[in-house]
Amino acid sequence: MTLLNDYISDLRSFQSVDYVTYLENKLLRRAVERTLHLAIEACLDIGQHIIAAEGFRRPVNNRDVFIVLAEEGILSTELLPRLEAMAGFRNLIVHGYAHIDDSITFGILKRRLGDFDAYARAILAYLST
Repeated sequence: MTLLNDYISDLRSFQSVDYVTYLENKLLRRAVERTLHLAIEACLDIGQHIIAAEGFRRPVNNRDVFIVLAEEGILSTELLPRLEAMAGFRNLIVHGYAHIDDSITFGILKRRLGDFDAYARAILAYLST
């Protein structure tokens, strides 16, 4: 969870940047994309560890990691679609990196970091039971 918190903290440090600056700064765009990728991977890894440790149904893909956690009551049905979208975005970053839409990435940076916080809270709540 520490790595996830570090990645989110790093992303928050970029939130004050405006869209024009974001578009003009290739290194900033790459830093945001890579840090989002790492944060999503951390979420997936945490989920996969819980699934394996608890003997839950084996996920068939990255999106399914979040579905399994929701099936087991760890994640809310409200949070699930946002996490599924996160897994889809991860696939785009990894496999379709030449076609990343900067406006979508910037929107995630500005409006979706709370999804990581919600995920962390849900995992911590589960682990504390």
